[in-house]
Amino acid sequence: MRYTISEVAEKMNLAPSTLRYYDKKGLLPFVDRDQAGRRAFKDNDLNFLEVIECMKKCGMTISQIREFINLCMQGDATLQTRYDLLRDEKANVQKQIEVLQKQLDFLHYKMWYFKTSLLAGTEQIHMVKTDEGDRVDPMIHEQYQAELAKCHDLRDLI
Repeated sequence: MRYTISEVAEKMNLAPSTLRYYDKKGLLPFVDRDQAGRRAFKDNDLNFLEVIECMKKCGMTISQIREFINLCMQGDATLQTRYDLLRDEKANVQKQIEVLQKQLDFLHYKMWYFKTSLLAGTEQIHMVKTDEGDRVDPMIHEQYQAELAKCHDLRDLI
């Protein structure tokens, strides 16, 4: 089956201008043109577009994506290279997930901090007096960790 750029844009939830941009950047060498010079997408082209979108969301550059697409166009001789590229990108994504997980964990801690302050009606429950004035209790994070270890549902804690 053949699809117009508008049909593909709708199917892929992309703007037609995005597809034109991908084509201009050399990411769509597999797309045929009809007699009038309009892009004519095939079913398999949608698979390539899914790959492109995934790589883009992973943070790969246009150049890296173009390199991968060009390798695909070369066929079986590049299977190992393509596999290696994806393996390396998987490692990058796993690092991103670790960073994001730490950020999410910290947000959960701060949400607990403010939820308990709201329940007490004051932030002072988390403060200790020092010579320089009130400051956050240095043991507060450990208190949170202890509460976290006891809870069965994080939503109850935060």
